Amino acid sequence: MSANSFGSRDTLRVGDAAYEIYRLDAVEGSARLPYSLKILLENLLRTEDGANITADHIRALGQWDPAAAPSVEIQFTPARVIMQDFTGVPCVVDLATMREAVRDLGGDPARINPLAPAEMVIDHSVIVDFFGGPDSFQRNVDREYERNRERYQFLRWGQTAFDEFKVVPPGTGIVHQVNIEHLARVVMTRDGKAYPDTCVGTDSHTTMENGIGVLGWGVGGIEAEAAMLGQPISMLIPRVVGFKLTGKLPAGATATDLVLTITEMLRKHGVVGKFVEFYGEGVSSVPLANRATIGNMSPEFGSTCAIFPIDGETINYLRLTGRSDEQVALAEAYAKEQGLWLDPSAPEPVFSEYIELDLSTVVPSIAGPKRPQDRIALSTAKETWRRDVRNYVTDFEDDGVDEASKESFPASDAPASNASANGVRPHKPVPVTLADGTSFEIDHGVVTIAAITSCTNTSNPYVMLGAALLAKKAVEKGLTRKPWVKTSLAPGSQVVTGYFERSGLQPYLDKIGFNLVGYGCTTCIGNSGPLPEEISAAIQENDLAVTAVLSGNRNFEGRINPDVKMNYLASPPLVVAYALAGTMDIDLNNEPLGEGADGPVYLKDIWPSPEEVAEVVNSSIDQEMFLRDYADVFKGDEIWQSLPIPTGDTFEWDPASTYVRKAPYFDGMPAQPEPVKDIAGARVLAKLGDSVTTDHISPAGSIKVGTPAAEYLRANGVEVKDFNSYGSRRGNHEVMIRGTFANIRLKNLLLDGVEGGYTRDFTQDGGPQSFIYDASVNYQAAGVPLVVLAGKEYGSGSSRDWAAKGTALLGVRAVIAESYERIHRSNLIGMGVLPLQFPEGETADSLGLTGEETFDITGVEELNSGGIPRTVTVKAGDKEFQAVVRIDTPGEADYYRHGGIMQYVLRSLLAKS
Repeated sequence: MSANSFGSRDTLRVGDAAYEIYRLDAVEGSARLPYSLKILLENLLRTEDGANITADHIRALGQWDPAAAPSVEIQFTPARVIMQDFTGVPCVVDLATMREAVRDLGGDPARINPLAPAEMVIDHSVIVDFFGGPDSFQRNVDREYERNRERYQFLRWGQTAFDEFKVVPPGTGIVHQVNIEHLARVVMTRDGKAYPDTCVGTDSHTTMENGIGVLGWGVGGIEAEAAMLGQPISMLIPRVVGFKLTGKLPAGATATDLVLTITEMLRKHGVVGKFVEFYGEGVSSVPLANRATIGNMSPEFGSTCAIFPIDGETINYLRLTGRSDEQVALAEAYAKEQGLWLDPSAPEPVFSEYIELDLSTVVPSIAGPKRPQDRIALSTAKETWRRDVRNYVTDFEDDGVDEASKESFPASDAPASNASANGVRPHKPVPVTLADGTSFEIDHGVVTIAAITSCTNTSNPYVMLGAALLAKKAVEKGLTRKPWVKTSLAPGSQVVTGYFERSGLQPYLDKIGFNLVGYGCTTCIGNSGPLPEEISAAIQENDLAVTAVLSGNRNFEGRINPDVKMNYLASPPLVVAYALAGTMDIDLNNEPLGEGADGPVYLKDIWPSPEEVAEVVNSSIDQEMFLRDYADVFKGDEIWQSLPIPTGDTFEWDPASTYVRKAPYFDGMPAQPEPVKDIAGARVLAKLGDSVTTDHISPAGSIKVGTPAAEYLRANGVEVKDFNSYGSRRGNHEVMIRGTFANIRLKNLLLDGVEGGYTRDFTQDGGPQSFIYDASVNYQAAGVPLVVLAGKEYGSGSSRDWAAKGTALLGVRAVIAESYERIHRSNLIGMGVLPLQFPEGETADSLGLTGEETFDITGVEELNSGGIPRTVTVKAGDKEFQAVVRIDTPGEADYYRHGGIMQYVLRSLLAKS
C-alpha cells in the first residue's frame, strides 16, 4: 500500500467497473510534464514506501527542471517483464534455484514465483539453414528443436511450474511484435488498481512497445530479475527530448525510410541516456505500425526510449488486435482522466531539448554498409556503394582518391572519402556452379542475402504488403531473384502470413524465393545461416566484398554473416527489389532491375502506390485474425507439447547438461543473513583502465578453443563443432564464469602488453601469468578474497547481467573504481559485490597502487548497524586511503547485507510464510 503522502489515491469508474488509481494532478507541476515523466510520476505515487521511494522523490519529479543535468535518483517499479530465450534463460534458472533454496530452508518451494507478470517469447534460436522451398519453415523448426532441446525442456517446465510466468513457444513470433500485438496491456489492472503498463525486457528493442504508449526499455538480466521479484530499478530522472512531427509522408516513402531518417537525425543530435518523446500535429498522421517501427529503433538512436503518447490511433490498434472491449474502454478512460491522452490542441509539454521533422521531406532510403545511422538516399545508393566498397577490397588500384582516405577492412567509423566515385569500381568476376548445375558469375557488390526479417518492419503491414505487391508485379513482368541471392521471409507473428494468404500474395513471394523460413529474429541477429557452399567458397577464396540487404535494425560488421562484409538496412519492398537486381551496383531509380518478358523492367514499373497498399491492408486484416492466432499462443506445436518434462515444483537438473545447470548463489545460505564483514588479505584479480565496459567483462560471442570455457566443454564430452556460443549457454554458470573477463581486447594492467583474459596468480611464487578463471580457482581454494581496480566509467555497455554475476562467482568481493556506469554499480550490489570509489581526483596510479599489494578494507561492518558508511578505509601494502562507499539507497544496503538481491527476496518471502 502506498504511503499516499499527496492524497492522490482515488477511484476511476469505467462502465460497471471501479478501479483504484493515483491521480497525477495531486502533485504540483505534473500538468507540464512530458508524457513519459507522467508515467514515472504515477509509478512513484503508487509505490511510495517512505524509505526507498519518498515524498521528496515525488516532489523532485513534479518540480523537474528540463534544463538540468540528471542528478536525482529514483526507484522505478515496472509493471511486468518480457524476455527472449537467450537472455531470459538465466532468469528462469535463478528462479528454479531459489525454489530449491526455499525447500532446503524448510519452506514451500511453490511460493517462489514472479511477483510481476513475466512472459518469454522463444525467438532467438531459429537459424535460416533452409530457404527458398515450401518446406523451409518446417525444416528450420525441426533443426531448431534438435539444437536447443535441453533449453526448451527447461523452459517448458518453467511454463508449467511458475505462476505469472508464460512462454510463447518456438515458431510463433518475435518477442517485440508479440508484445505489441497481444501481451502489452497499455493500462494494467491488478489487485483492483488501474495504472500505466510499464515493461522492461531482456532485449534492447523492447522499446517497440513505446509505439503504443507503453514506457519501457531493455535491461540486463539482474534488473529483469529484480522487476520479476517486485523490486524497483534505480534510475536518474532523465532529460527528455521533444521530437516534433509535422506534415505527412509523401508517396513512395515508407516507415523504414522514416525511421532511418529519424535515426540519422537523433544520432547527430545526441540522445544517449535520454528519453525521446514524439509530439505535434504530424503524430496523428503516423499509423500505429509506423510508431512501433520508430520505437523499435530507439537503441539505434541511443536513447533510453522513444515514446508516443496514447491517442485515438492507439485505441483503434488495441481494438484491431483483439483486446477486449473492457480493456479498450479502460485504456481510453484512464489516459484521458490522467492527462496522458495526446491532444494536439493542448499546450505543448516542456522538454529538455527540441528537434523537428517535416514528414513530407522523407525520401526513399537505405542505411549502411555497417551502421544503422548511416542513411543513404536511394538516389545516391549506387555511387555511395562504389565509394564505400574501396574500404573492403585490397586489390583495387584507385585513380582519384587520396591514399590517406583509403581504409582496410574492417573500416573505421570515418567516411571513406567525399570524392566522387567517377564511375570507377573494383571488379573481380568469379564463376560459380551450384550443385544443381546453375552457373553464373559473382563479383564485389553482389547481393548474397536478401532477408525480410526483424520485428522492426515485419510488424508493419504497410511495408510487408507493399513488398508482397511488388513481388506480384515482378512475377507478372517475368522477373525472379538472381540465383546467387539467399532469400528469406521471417515474420514477427503468424498474423503476417495470415494476411499474406488472405490477400492471395504469398504465392508471388514464394515464386521469387521469399518462402517462409521461420518466425524469429533470423538474419537481423546473425542467424542468417550459411550461404550455399559453392558461393561461400568463391567469396572466401577471392576475398569478395559481397552484400546483404535486410529489413532489420542492425547491420554491424560481422553481425549478419561471416562471408558478408557490407550490410544494408532497407524496407521490405526494397529488399525484394535488390533480390531481383542481385547487386548494390545499381541505380534503382534509373536502371532496370532485370529483363522481363516484354523487355527491361524498372522499379517504378512495379512499385505499388500508397492507395494500392492501403486497399490490400484494409481488405486483408481484421480483428478475427488476431483473435484466432493468439487464442492459444502459449500452447505451442506438437513437438513443444511432447517435450518430456518433470512435473514437480522443483526442476530435475541433468548433471550431464552443458546448457542448463543449477546456479550456486544459494549454496549453504542460512535462513538469516550473517553479519557483514570487513575484507582482509585480498589480492587484485584485475587492474583496469578507463572505459572498461560490460562487453569487456561479460562472456559473449563464440567459444574459442584453448580457453577455460572450451576446456570445460571438451572435458564434458562436447566436440568443438558443438561448442555453440556463450549466448546459447547462458543457463550454465560453469561456462559463463570461465568466459568472464575473457574478452580478447581486455587489458589487465597487472601484465605488460598482454590482451585477453589473463592475470597474475599471486598464490604462486612470482605471480606468473594465468587465465583469470584459473587464478580465481586458486585464490578461492586458498580462501583469498579478490578485488578489481578500475578507472572511469567502469561497467558502461549493455551486456549487464553476467558482467556482475561472473564477477561475483570469480570471488571478487569489492571493486574500486574512479567512477561507475550507474546500472553496473547497482548490479554489483545485487550480486553481493561492494562498489567503492577512489577519493575525488585520485586514481590507482596516483595513489601508487601497482595491483601487487595485499588489500584490507575496514569500516564495512558499519552496515550491520543499519546505516551506510560514507567511506571505508583501504590499506594496500604501505598505502592507505578513504574509499567512497557507492551503496546509494537503503534498498541497496539491504541487498548487500543479505549477500545479494535474490537472497534478500528469498528471505523476505520466507519471513512472510
